[in-house]
Amino acid sequence: MNFDEDIFEECCEMLAQRHYAVIDHFLTSQEVSDLLVGLENKYTQKKFKKAGVGQDEDLQVDAQVRGDFIYWIDPEKDFEIKRRFVPCMNGFMDYVKKEFFLPIKDYEMHYSVYPEGTYYQRHLDQFKKDDSRVLTFICYLNFSWAAKYGGALRLYTKEDDKERYVDILPEAGRFVCFRSDLLEHEVLPTQRVRYSLSGWMLNRKRSLKFLK
Repeated sequence: MNFDEDIFEECCEMLAQRHYAVIDHFLTSQEVSDLLVGLENKYTQKKFKKAGVGQDEDLQVDAQVRGDFIYWIDPEKDFEIKRRFVPCMNGFMDYVKKEFFLPIKDYEMHYSVYPEGTYYQRHLDQFKKDDSRVLTFICYLNFSWAAKYGGALRLYTKEDDKERYVDILPEAGRFVCFRSDLLEHEVLPTQRVRYSLSGWMLNRKRSLKFLK
């Protein structure tokens, strides 16, 4: 994983200019392979759950809106995450806090699996009753991905007061981050199983509870 502060600086410059950043080769091929092993083991053991929309009492599971399955990660228990991902994200989080004076205090993340034919409709990552998500980040874990497979992340942006969008393919090792409160986005229908590691930098301490 790339710990070079030049990468952090490049990412922050893109965030400042357009509210999103895309960094290729953020993960090496070996790191992607190692994370995929952990993801696939948990998926075959049926530890993933159908993802929902909303939060707490407002949570709803609707395959017509969102078709992925997720597994929330305990960074202290997942060996590969703790060894390969956590140190870099801690460094990146500190860099972002310093660069933008943001009150970021923690982050949370999960694995995502989109089976063939699934998607996630356009949405914003902040909840109506909870504005704790500050930055969204995603690492893609899909080798040999081509445009014909679909599954792109579509980010909606504004330029000259006109709405535009950019499509980002979920290629292995690619890192994407964007403002959770500003950029609506969607996952276009995928024609192949699609894997990712997704998370959010928070303005509070992580409140996820993990079984001991």
